[in-house]
Amino acid sequence: MICLTTDVHHAGLKTGNQQHAYHSECRIAAAYAQRLQEVGVKATFFFTGRCFHDEWADIRSICQSPLVEIAGHNYSALTPVWWHRICQKLCNSYNGPQWYQRRDAMRTIEIIERYTGYRIESWRNHMYMHGPHTEQVLADCGLKSCCDGVSRQGRGMYWQREGIYNFPINIMPDHEHLYHAERTEQWVEQWQQRYQWRDDYGTESYYIDEWTDKVLEELSMREANGELSHLIIHPITLHLCDRLKRFEDILAFIAQCETVWVREVRAMSEQQRLNSRMLH
Repeated sequence: MICLTTDVHHAGLKTGNQQHAYHSECRIAAAYAQRLQEVGVKATFFFTGRCFHDEWADIRSICQSPLVEIAGHNYSALTPVWWHRICQKLCNSYNGPQWYQRRDAMRTIEIIERYTGYRIESWRNHMYMHGPHTEQVLADCGLKSCCDGVSRQGRGMYWQREGIYNFPINIMPDHEHLYHAERTEQWVEQWQQRYQWRDDYGTESYYIDEWTDKVLEELSMREANGELSHLIIHPITLHLCDRLKRFEDILAFIAQCETVWVREVRAMSEQQRLNSRMLH
């Protein structure tokens, strides 16, 4: 069973990836979603709120797909950066104080509902940023699962006492582990020296062929063991690597498996938790 998730950012964010692409991130994501629909693969799309305000015409087809769950990814992707750096210094929370996080979540929830009629229940913070108040704030806003973080040994969702599930990624992520666009070997080396970054898959980056082979190996292993895979794909990242050519190999594998949305994983996890409580 595979839960495929996808992050999509508004053009105004002007990320390094966006500056290297000839098409907008939302348009690239729409073409990617169309490809998923052609082969019958479900996916949960995490959108920034500004995608709806600024680029609704480009994401409308994604949101109307019967194979897509719509989810939130902050309103403006934790910008302006200077504000969030101050919050980290003063509050030990890059996401901001509780009132600010609540405002950000509700703005995102409300604009998505205004454009689609759907009230989201799944969330991922930009850059997986997870602060001391994240669980409580998201639960208070009615969200039921948060997909921050990477856990190589992750086995699904984990219930938090604040009343929300955490659902870490357990397949090697793309953006942070791929050479592409501005992420050249030299850029990555300098970035590592400056920030000492690592996740549960270490510090290494790979070219698209090697990364794809590693992802397929992980997916195959988890399927053989009857385990749930949580895979993140940024369409713009793979577009910049090779115009999503190697993604077709990943998609061919996924299409043979059962695919589920984040909200479906949450429903299954909730049922398991209730069954466990009844037994005890």
